Amino acid sequence: MKINWFHLMPYRWLPDDFREHYHSVWVDIPSKLWDSEKGHYLYNEYLDELEFADKMGFDGICVNEHHANAYGLMPSPNIMAASLARRTSRANLVVLGNSLSLYNPPLRVAEEFGMLDCISGGRLVAGFPVGSSMDTNFAYGAVPATLRERYREAHDLIIKAWTTPEPFAFNGRYTKIRYVNSWPRPVQKPHPPIWVPGGGSIETWDWVLERDYQYCYLSYFGYQHGKRVMDGFWENVAKKGAEPNPYRAGFLQLIAVSESDAQAEKDYARHLDYFFNRCLHVYSGFADAPGYRTEATIRAGLQAQVGEAADAFRVGLTWKELVDRGYVITGSPATVRDRLTEVIKGLRIGQLMVLQMIGSMPKELVLKNTELFAKEVLPAVKKIWASEWKDRWSPRPLSERAVPGAAVAK
Repeated sequence: MKINWFHLMPYRWLPDDFREHYHSVWVDIPSKLWDSEKGHYLYNEYLDELEFADKMGFDGICVNEHHANAYGLMPSPNIMAASLARRTSRANLVVLGNSLSLYNPPLRVAEEFGMLDCISGGRLVAGFPVGSSMDTNFAYGAVPATLRERYREAHDLIIKAWTTPEPFAFNGRYTKIRYVNSWPRPVQKPHPPIWVPGGGSIETWDWVLERDYQYCYLSYFGYQHGKRVMDGFWENVAKKGAEPNPYRAGFLQLIAVSESDAQAEKDYARHLDYFFNRCLHVYSGFADAPGYRTEATIRAGLQAQVGEAADAFRVGLTWKELVDRGYVITGSPATVRDRLTEVIKGLRIGQLMVLQMIGSMPKELVLKNTELFAKEVLPAVKKIWASEWKDRWSPRPLSERAVPGAAVAK
């Protein structure tokens, strides 16, 4: 089992009346709410937390791309990964990811991921998300009806750039380049492992299985809802005759560990309330632009994770309801360990993303949550799948890597 520490980097100081007096946390949130001095400390605090996860023995540390919002302050995950590449030594750099259709030309992704893989010595996971409707259609103005076509063309260009040893011309519908010549190239051959984050679009299942990529379901509905999505994915795996290897699937789960079940509520309840009622307060009109989701996904009844429809399942829930419905796995190390073991086996996942900085949690509480998990939960759950399956979707770093300040080119 591989355990990856996931960070959203939310803004921690949204006002108490945010939900009542502001239209949305995404796309049109007023920039007057942003404080740059606080942002300076916040980014450094968040990088400290990711570096701490590396020291605590997590298999990967995860960053992601979002725009025009207070939910996740990483418009450029590659900047964050570059900062971490020199300040960490063990954990994989899981960039989930670069929204391919937003890059013009997409060759930029091939180049920057190549740099990151070289700097880190082959520790990069290349995440290729389509991107949320808020980010792609509204914050960056991409046309919903052509979004996936742009995405697939961008993907094809990047893969060809990584695997073709000579310059070539690319004549796509959306990108035309006379000389494609990707320098630098990644350490990992033929390229870094590719993970495709998804929010429940069923066409993504076919996409990843056809290319033998990893499918990573990033859900804020918790594992009970996630079971429906992951069951659908594994049914698709069986239909295509693909190997039912747990490592080809990942899942995101909120985790909050404390000394006891009662103490967990005291520590974390207000921060989960902040996350669900402020960080996920998204205007429905931004959540699902017409043409963004395919007909097949709509017919399957898979809904957007934000907006009014999603709020109906989350807003106003008590701590007990959040716990009972699986939105968060929380409590003493023993409670978390037992519940998480059930979830991993029930969802059949080999890559778990744990969200342990939730909403407005201060640094000291994040470190407590992370350390308790690393020392008292992680060793037990890592044993799952240990001898049954081979992980073909994790990075293959160099056996000997440069030490910052001591590198000498061979």
